[in-house]
Amino acid sequence: MIEELRVVNLGVIADTTIEPSPGLVVVTGETGAGKTMLLGALRLLLGENARAEMIGPHGEDTRVEGRLHLDGVEAIAARRITGSGRSRAYLDGAMVAARTLGERLAGPVELVGQHDHLLITRSGAARRLIDESLDAEGREATRAYREAWAALQDALAAQAALGGDRRELERELDLVRHQAAEIVAAGLDDGEEEHLAVQAARLRYAEELDEELSGAYQRIEEADGLGEAVSHIRRAAGLDVSLEPLAAQAAAVQDQVGELRTEIRATIDQLERDPAGLEAVELRIASLGDLKRKYGETVGDIIEFGEQAAGRADHIEQLLGRADQLESELSRCEEAVTAAGERLRTARRRTAKSLASTTAGHLRELGFSDPVVAFDIEPTAPSAGGADAVELLFSSDSAIPPAPARRSASGGELSRLVLSLRLAAGVGEAAVVAFDEIDAGIGGATALAMGEKLRGLADGRQVLCVTHLPQVAAFATQHLVVERDGATARVRPVVGEERVGEIARMLSGLPDSKRGQQHAGELLELGGG
Repeated sequence: MIEELRVVNLGVIADTTIEPSPGLVVVTGETGAGKTMLLGALRLLLGENARAEMIGPHGEDTRVEGRLHLDGVEAIAARRITGSGRSRAYLDGAMVAARTLGERLAGPVELVGQHDHLLITRSGAARRLIDESLDAEGREATRAYREAWAALQDALAAQAALGGDRRELERELDLVRHQAAEIVAAGLDDGEEEHLAVQAARLRYAEELDEELSGAYQRIEEADGLGEAVSHIRRAAGLDVSLEPLAAQAAAVQDQVGELRTEIRATIDQLERDPAGLEAVELRIASLGDLKRKYGETVGDIIEFGEQAAGRADHIEQLLGRADQLESELSRCEEAVTAAGERLRTARRRTAKSLASTTAGHLRELGFSDPVVAFDIEPTAPSAGGADAVELLFSSDSAIPPAPARRSASGGELSRLVLSLRLAAGVGEAAVVAFDEIDAGIGGATALAMGEKLRGLADGRQVLCVTHLPQVAAFATQHLVVERDGATARVRPVVGEERVGEIARMLSGLPDSKRGQQHAGELLELGGG
């Protein structure tokens, strides 16, 4: 329960602290006094977005602090809003995200606002109400659906991770296969380009090479003076031993010339005069040029490109194989989601029937003679919450066919419908339930019935209720009044004669009216206050 709530500079509330009691705690006051600010403070603790316009005229920031007992453990929760609209949230003194704070309080604390009648008519909210009331079999169906949905999302994510659709992958596979095959078929050698250049030059200039080399060979053959010169030097060395090195050098030159003649002859003999061979070499060079334009600047680059293309082809083949598996898996997951959705729909329809019947019973106690409540549950595209579109149907009398509640119910009828749905669905494990002016548009005996319902709901828990109805206020175990003086509002508990005066004011606008006080006393006696 909420043991203490302090609100500082929130709207017209300057600085007030309340200590709500167990049971039904009502908050009343003149219109515009700031009653809803108290539950606005509670909304902030539940993680609602903070806005700069929430800050009142009594300071530069807004602070909300709450001391609560949650699951038997005391917790201190706080929110602070600065002038820039930035907010900070605290739980037990540690700074946390506002969402984290809200998640911590959301289970033990439930707030039903004056606009819940708008939310309850939406498909998602109506569906959640049904889901909150599911029996064990229904909860198991919900769990099974969530597992099936999660598996489907995993399969879809894996399919998306393939990096493209199947046709794109198949087109790319055809391309890289062709590239790899073209390069392999070329039979490339990393040093081939240089060898071809030399071979082409020899074939292209064979005649000129033969002419030049043959001329050189002929001149060497005709130059027999070198041998005679060597003989002369040798004889001179026989006469003067100091000339022996010169004789040796001359002999070496003679040997080198002989080797040169032999090499020239061999080269001449190896020359090819082959126009067809030259054409083949030039075609090979042109083919390499085409490959270089497509795949790289050198033969080595082309070979590397081919290896990469072959590797990419292998990878795509694996992806396509995985895609085949995923398509089968995806089909199985979709079938599982469909089956789980049908099972969940059956459970929801069963629960909805019971929930509608119980809600109608509460409505009869709130002044309807023969109301009709129903949930229209129809299949729709699967989503995380199921495969159902849920429409809340309502009629104030069985003689009138039920229609969507958002169109068929008035404001006062919607208020009673919201409370009845909440009572029928239960409030789960919530130890604190807050109602913010859900009693709009009703009065008289219906208001008394609503007060009695709220008092019953407060048995064993704390129920906070902002109300303008004296009949509801009369059932409170604690009555708080918001009073405004200019731009400042304060909150205080009223008991005894002060409470009688407040109920009288709510009845007639005259707190000191004898008749009003008498009527107020009767209401308080009826409400047990």
